[in-house]
Order: sequence, then structure tokens, then C-alpha cells
Amino acid sequence: MIQVVVMSRNSPETGIRVFYNIREQKLDITRSAFTGGESVVDYLDAYDVDLFLTTNTNDAQRVIDSDTCAVAVVKDPPSDAEKIPSGQVRIAFDGDAVLFSDESEIVYKAEGLQKFHDVEDQEQDTPLSDGPYATLLKKLSRLQERLPHKVEYSPIRISIVTARNSPAEMRVIKTLRHWGVYVDEIFFLGGLEKSKILKSFKPHIFFDDQETHLEPAAKYVPSGKVPYKTESPLNEN
Repeated sequence: MIQVVVMSRNSPETGIRVFYNIREQKLDITRSAFTGGESVVDYLDAYDVDLFLTTNTNDAQRVIDSDTCAVAVVKDPPSDAEKIPSGQVRIAFDGDAVLFSDESEIVYKAEGLQKFHDVEDQEQDTPLSDGPYATLLKKLSRLQERLPHKVEYSPIRISIVTARNSPAEMRVIKTLRHWGVYVDEIFFLGGLEKSKILKSFKPHIFFDDQETHLEPAAKYVPSGKVPYKTESPLNEN
């Protein structure tokens, strides 16, 4: 079962507007928290949150640093997003520093594309370490397995949209196999623009760590930025 929780720094009295809107839109949301100015981060574990979406960058940094759950700073929604197929939730993920750890991205930033390709090809049989969204992906995959639908009609559709390409693609495929995870679609773009793929896939939300991909994507699909941990070398770039 998937539950949505509304969490806000607003006061409980202010929250009545939220409750009215939930009823008016007939949304299946029954849980909420209004903290009267205090951060909601301290209550994520109490609500068993797996994914925290926020516009507060400080809260997002606290969550990613503490490994509490997956987190993203959401972008302003697109004004003219195309209609997403009804009865299906579509989620798109970037790979490195999102589903997978930032180890390979660090090699690319520090030593260039050729070194990145060489390392990934040589290490293709070594699974990538878990990134901040690995646990969420694994839970979604388990949920897919329990749903009484054939794969092509599953109410959850998962896509990976990554800048990787050959010869760095095999390590991704073998890592997913090692995790026992099935994804419906995967795109190895090798420098092509992600926004065009996303416009066609029509996800409810897309997660990436880099503004260079998020800015054009956010024009077409709801998007969220995955922050780096404070100590990550990627923060220096």
C-alpha cells in the first residue's frame, strides 16, 4: 500500500485550508502533520516516509545527510504538461548519484569521460553501490511483483533515463539484475537531451541530480533535484 502524507511547517489552524482542498479535490490523503514553524524532518521516521518531496533546500540537505529516506527538491510544475495515461503511475530516475552511488560520477568529473568508460567497462561485473534512491526503487519493484497485472499493464511504470552509453551500460544492467529489480524502460542517451525522452515517457515525476538536465526537463514534466551529501566531492563542482 502507498500512502501520501502532507507535512507542513504551517500551524494546525492554517492546515484547515489544506483539509478543505483535499476534500474538494477528492484526494485519498488521510495523514498529515503541521508543526507550527518547526522542521518536519524530525517526523519522517515516525511516518515511515520512503520519499520526501520538499521545496526547502535545508530540509532536503538534512535528509540526504542522515540517510533517512529518498529526498528531492521539487521544481515549479510545468504549465502545459501533457496528459499522463490514467490509471498508471510513471516515475523516471537518473542513474549515477540517484539510483546508484556517486562513485562513478566522481571519476567522470575528476578524470574525464574516457577514464569513466574504461573503469565502467572493466568493472561491469561489480555491482554499483546503492545511491539515495536505491531503496525506493527496490520497494517499487517489489510492489510491481505483487500487483495482479501483467507487466505491460502494470499500474506502476518505472524508467531509467541516464547519460551513460556503451561501454558503460552493462554495469547498470548487471547491477539491476544483482538487485533483483525490474524496470520497464531504460534509455542510455550518451549526451542526448533527456527532456525529449521524458516528454515522450510522460512521468508523473523525474529525479536527477544535475541542473543541466533538470532545467529543460522541468519545462515538460514534474521534476525534482536530488541533493548530494554535504561531504560529497560533487558539491565542489
